[in-house]
Amino acid sequence: MNRVEQVPTVPIYGLPVSRLGMEDTVKYLTEHLKQEHRQPLQIITANPIMIMKALEEPDYMQVMRNAELLVPDGTGVVWAAARTDQPVQERVAGFDLLHELMRVGEDYHWKVYLLGSTPEVIQAAAERLHLQYPGVEISGFRDGFFGADQDAEVIAGIRAVAPDILFVARGADTQEPWIARYKEQLGVPLMMGVGGSFDVISGKSKRAPKLFQQMRAEWLYRLLRQPTRAARMLALPKFALKVMRDKENMSKPR
Repeated sequence: MNRVEQVPTVPIYGLPVSRLGMEDTVKYLTEHLKQEHRQPLQIITANPIMIMKALEEPDYMQVMRNAELLVPDGTGVVWAAARTDQPVQERVAGFDLLHELMRVGEDYHWKVYLLGSTPEVIQAAAERLHLQYPGVEISGFRDGFFGADQDAEVIAGIRAVAPDILFVARGADTQEPWIARYKEQLGVPLMMGVGGSFDVISGKSKRAPKLFQQMRAEWLYRLLRQPTRAARMLALPKFALKVMRDKENMSKPR
């Protein structure tokens, strides 16, 4: 495992979650991309749903443990860390991290590849990101509707343009395992699953209003807009109850 030793972490159920805030996270990743010999680095935007899934599925736990950087995306993760003696600086939302990397990338003319969502959404997202960050080269994009028999073709297409960053949106259950499985073959210095970010960037859907963000209730906004997410959202109260019950044991290895 190629764990990033320089980043201070807090253990949450055996998962080393970064304690860095957004600014320091972006600085660290920028330094990584400036290195001459850049090893593939996978970022996972950790939230309570993913942690609960990892606790229930050993394979998913291994995927999360093998990622080089776990950032505290969910407010529940920030809250859980605050119950230890090693709180995190702040929430590092994946959507915001994507935009911060694009913003900094203009100074370095980074190349970015977008993978996932529907053909219409990914094309619209690529066009909007190009307009918003003209200094960044959108070196390629492809929708996420492909099976395992096409993985080699997709990987070859990404390798051919040699991006600095790969953003993947294939659903929480598949995007992180897919990146982990092909991390070395892809050889991209920075890879991150971005969930529904392309839908928001393309204009297909809206991000939670500022009020919901300030209340740390973006999950509630998404649930109100998509009631079908209710079953998945049950992991949130389960996580909260587990953290309160476990107390000191939360930070022990699993």
